[in-house]
Amino acid sequence: MKIKTKLTLGVGLLFLMIILLSIVSARYMYELKSDTENVLVDNYRTLEYARNMLIALDDSPENSVNKLDENLVKQENNISEINEKEVTQELRGHFEIYRKNQTDNFIKFEIRKDIFKLMDMNMQSIQRKSQMAQETVRSAVFWIALSGTACFLIAFILLINLPSNIANPIKELTESIKQIAAKNYSKRVHFESHSEFGELARSFNTMAKKLEEYNSSNLAKLMTEKKRVETLIDQMHDPVIGLDDTMRIIFANEEANHILGLPDSELIGCSSKDLALKNDLLRELIKDVGEAKSSSTPLKPIKIYTNGKEGYFEKDIQHISLVPTGETEAKVIGHVILLRNVTEYKELDSAKTNFIATLSHEFKTPISSIKMSLQLLENEQIGKLNEEQVNLVESIKDDASRLLKITGELLKMTQVESGNIQLSILPANPKEILQYAIIATKTQAEQKQITLEIDCPDMVPKIQADNEKTAWVITNLISNAIRYSYDHSTIYLAIRETPKQVKISVKDTGQGIAPQYKDKIFDRYFRVPGTKKEGTGLGLAISKEFIEAQGGQLSVDSEFGTGSTFTLTLNKTS
Repeated sequence: MKIKTKLTLGVGLLFLMIILLSIVSARYMYELKSDTENVLVDNYRTLEYARNMLIALDDSPENSVNKLDENLVKQENNISEINEKEVTQELRGHFEIYRKNQTDNFIKFEIRKDIFKLMDMNMQSIQRKSQMAQETVRSAVFWIALSGTACFLIAFILLINLPSNIANPIKELTESIKQIAAKNYSKRVHFESHSEFGELARSFNTMAKKLEEYNSSNLAKLMTEKKRVETLIDQMHDPVIGLDDTMRIIFANEEANHILGLPDSELIGCSSKDLALKNDLLRELIKDVGEAKSSSTPLKPIKIYTNGKEGYFEKDIQHISLVPTGETEAKVIGHVILLRNVTEYKELDSAKTNFIATLSHEFKTPISSIKMSLQLLENEQIGKLNEEQVNLVESIKDDASRLLKITGELLKMTQVESGNIQLSILPANPKEILQYAIIATKTQAEQKQITLEIDCPDMVPKIQADNEKTAWVITNLISNAIRYSYDHSTIYLAIRETPKQVKISVKDTGQGIAPQYKDKIFDRYFRVPGTKKEGTGLGLAISKEFIEAQGGQLSVDSEFGTGSTFTLTLNKTS
């Protein structure tokens, strides 16, 4: 039987019993009302008229006749019992006699007798009707109680059976669903009925069977692995964004949602280029996705305001490619943008830069004082030094010069690291800058008897450069070339013009740079292992930063054993 049919029959039967109970109660209440009205309306009035007539008999003769006649007329219109009419007629006959002879006491006695007969007749009727009303009450109580008991039994049976008939299958089905959710796809439910639950059980068993088949297929394993990867990505503390080959966003973890200020519903499946029109951060993240940059290329950290403060993130773009079946060339199928939170390292680096800047600045004053003191010692007016003292002064002078150079380089590096490089980029003549650097290193070259050979066209276009910083870089490159070249060798200096740029190169004939160190030569504080030459490892790093800050490039081409060529490239003036 269908659940709907069960509910309809049960509730319908209970509804009919309630209607029956209401009808029985109404019927007996009506009978009680009728019996009560009969007593009050008919018999009570007759008793009232009889009492009034008795009182009138005891009144004066002139008043008694009228009162008796008035109440007798009312009694004649209120006859309701058997033989009451005959008694009333007898009373009327005696009253007519009394009307003619009001002093006859025998007639009064007869009238009283007739009145008492009426009263006795109505009193007996009241008693009889009262017994009938009691019988009606007893009958009403019985039938109402019987109907109420039947309603109670039906309601109790429905209360016990109907909820269990509905709830028990639902409970069993719920437990089965939990088993399915726990990947126990062999679970089945069996309801031996033709109700809706039977149909639901058959549908559930069909679903469980298909899930069991699906779980045993390779697709289920793939979906499990997909869920595992998505969970791993969501658990990462660094923002991760995945794009397909059409730049559509295919996944983003919670950290990425947080820094972008967009929920999954507004990211997943949407074009990153369309979203970038409204989101500045996303536009910054995807602008380099299409460029095939080397992973070793250092990227400037991105400043992002998150968690109530500024944070620094390094962007790493990984291009996902695979070789399709039957093909030989790899095809890019997507990109992954990973942002590494380097805020803590940036803060430490800033603290280190400030410390070095403060320390270098404090060092310059005592070093300058030492050099001034050495100049005073060299002045013969103060006193002539012996040969040993002169050697000591020269040694101190060299050390002071080296310390002053180191502190100068450290100060320049702190400018680079803090981003406070002060540039004055103006049109400049590259030949004049090169000549200045040659003059600055002439003494150093003469000490090792090294020749500086210049290859420069007569007419060289001007470049956009900071004269002082560019001259310092070329001077540093020539100084390094002299330091690492052999005595009596030659250093080749050249200026070359390209359509949009001017290149200045410094080529030495020294030992060169080993291949494993070529990519590290511009790193800060890096010195080739095993070298005995003096240096801080900052000069090339500072030089690269200065040139790149001017929109140029500094590169090296070296062959181990034959020398190195450092090339500085700057843009022409418009």
